[in-house]
Amino acid sequence: MNISHASLDGSALGTRWWMLVVRGIASVSFGVLALAWPGISALALVLLWAAYALVDGVTAVAFAARAGEQGRRWGWLLFEGLVSIGAAIVTAMWPGITAFALLMLIAAWAVLTGIAEIVAAIELRHVIRGEWMLAVCGVLSIVFGVVTVILPGPSAMALVTILGAYAVVFGVLVTALGFRVHNWAAREKRALVGATPAHA
Repeated sequence: MNISHASLDGSALGTRWWMLVVRGIASVSFGVLALAWPGISALALVLLWAAYALVDGVTAVAFAARAGEQGRRWGWLLFEGLVSIGAAIVTAMWPGITAFALLMLIAAWAVLTGIAEIVAAIELRHVIRGEWMLAVCGVLSIVFGVVTVILPGPSAMALVTILGAYAVVFGVLVTALGFRVHNWAAREKRALVGATPAHA
């Protein structure tokens, strides 16, 4: 039985599946809090989103770094993480940001990270299974970013609702991807352990 180099890389990356799960749980948690807290203040929303973006960015960078150790070109995933971290820092340092400015910042973040997710999913297709979930996340992010821009002056309530719903759906997809990577990597590891070397 032959084990491909892609399988080896996938199994190694599978050991970091929990990073995707953490990222997904952070997104779902943020979304649920936003939806369950309809009277959230602008400052609380800013700080809450900044915390979420920071966690999202750090986990994306960590996963990209692990991929880099395997010799994979995951610059787009690293780019996504840095964009999230940058957005979190800007938001945290600008607590008095207006609703419109926050909307534009989040929209730009969603579009940029969405593009990065789609490109990363394309690069992932030969390494793991379930990469289509990351591509769906990317499309969802871009659609969310575009919709928030074209909406005619959404109210604060509408902004929180849209943002919360997006975060929940995004988080569920990323969490599912994390567990799928884990399960696939476990199968690859079992196949590797059970493989018989072609030459002694």
